[in-house]
Amino acid sequence: MVKHSSRIELSQSAYKNNINFIRKKIGKDAILSAVVKANAYGHGIRTFVPMAERCGVNHFSVASSFEAEEVLSVCTPESRIMIMGIIYEVDIPWAIEHEIEFFVYNYERLPKALEAAKKVGKPAKIHIEVETGANRTGMPKSEFQMALNFLKKNRDHVVFEGLCTHFGGAESNSNQFKIDAQKKRYADFLKQCKAKKIEPNIRHIACSAAALAMKDTVYDLVRVGVAQYGFWPSNDIYFAHLQEVNKKNDVGLKRIFTWKTDIMDIRQVDQGEFIGYGTSFQATQNMKIAVLPLGYSNGYPRALSNRGQVLIKGKKAPIVGLINMNLFMVDISHIKDVALGDEVVLIGRQQNNVINVSSFTNTTQLLNNEMLSRLPAAIPRKVVR
Repeated sequence: MVKHSSRIELSQSAYKNNINFIRKKIGKDAILSAVVKANAYGHGIRTFVPMAERCGVNHFSVASSFEAEEVLSVCTPESRIMIMGIIYEVDIPWAIEHEIEFFVYNYERLPKALEAAKKVGKPAKIHIEVETGANRTGMPKSEFQMALNFLKKNRDHVVFEGLCTHFGGAESNSNQFKIDAQKKRYADFLKQCKAKKIEPNIRHIACSAAALAMKDTVYDLVRVGVAQYGFWPSNDIYFAHLQEVNKKNDVGLKRIFTWKTDIMDIRQVDQGEFIGYGTSFQATQNMKIAVLPLGYSNGYPRALSNRGQVLIKGKKAPIVGLINMNLFMVDISHIKDVALGDEVVLIGRQQNNVINVSSFTNTTQLLNNEMLSRLPAAIPRKVVR
C-alpha cells in the first residue's frame, strides 16, 4: 500500500485514562455515549470506534445517517448508534432495520417513522429532542402534547427511547443563567410525560461540559464529545474541576492524538534569499531548512505561515515562508544531525517537547474542534499503545 504524506496515531492508554476519569465524574450507572460526529472530531470513526469499544464504550452518537453507517461498518453488534442530526426520510427504513436510534425534533417526523416501522416490521426507536432555549433543533412546547398522544397510541411501532435537549453553551460560566433556565424547562417536559403516563426509557441532556461540572445534568445517559479525546471543554470547566479536587493543577484528561510526517528534503539557503512563494520570508543569515510534504490541502492551517512550529529531534523548528497547498518549510539551522526521512511531529509530543492543538488554534482563531474536524479523512489513522 502506498504511503500518505502524513499519519495520525491514537493512544489507547490515554483514551482509557480519559474514560476512567469521565466515569468517576458521572458515576457507574449513566450510559456514556461517545460522540463521534465530524469523523470522530478528526480522530477517524473507523479507527476510533473499535478503540472505544475496547474501553467498554458501546453507545455512539453521530450527526447524520451517513456517519451512522460508518459506525455500523466497524462496531460490534452489541453497540448502539444514535443519530442526533439529519436523517433524510429515505433513510428512516434503513435506520429502523439496523435498530439505529434517531432524534425527532418536529411532530411531522412521527407519522413518517410509524409508516416506515410498519413497512420494515420493526419498531422505530426515537428520541424526542425538545426546545429548551438553544433555538437550534428541538420540538416546540406547542407540539409536545400531540407527540405524547401519538407515542402512547402507537407504542407498539414507535418506541419512546429518549427525551433529550441540547445546552447552548454549558462550557461557559457566563451562560449559567441560560443553562439553568434550560434545565428547568427540560424538567417541565419530563413532568408532562409523567402526567400523560408515557415516559422515555432514557433521559439525557449532558454534553462534556455539563457531565464534568454539573452533577444535576447526569440523568441516564451523557453525550461525551471533546472530553473523551482529552480536551477540557473550556478553562471554566477545568477550573471548576480544580476547585472540586482542591488542586492547583491536574492532568485529568490526556490528549490521544498525534499527527506526524517526515522530512522530504533538506536545503541550504544563502543569506538574502527568499524562501517559498512571494517575499514573505527572507533569510537574514545562511540557513538550513527542511521541506515537509503537506500543506493547507491536508488540513494544516495556512494562517501558521511564518508563525507555527513543528518538532524535529525533540526541538521546535519554526515555519519559514508561506504554507503551500501541499508543502511547507521549517528552519532547522539550530538542530544537529537532521537527516532526510526523519520523523516530524506536527501535533503531539516528541521527547520532552510538545505541540498542542491550542498552539494552532490560538494563532489561527480556530476552535480546537474546528481544527481537528477539518483534517482530511484520507490521512491514515492507527491505534498505538
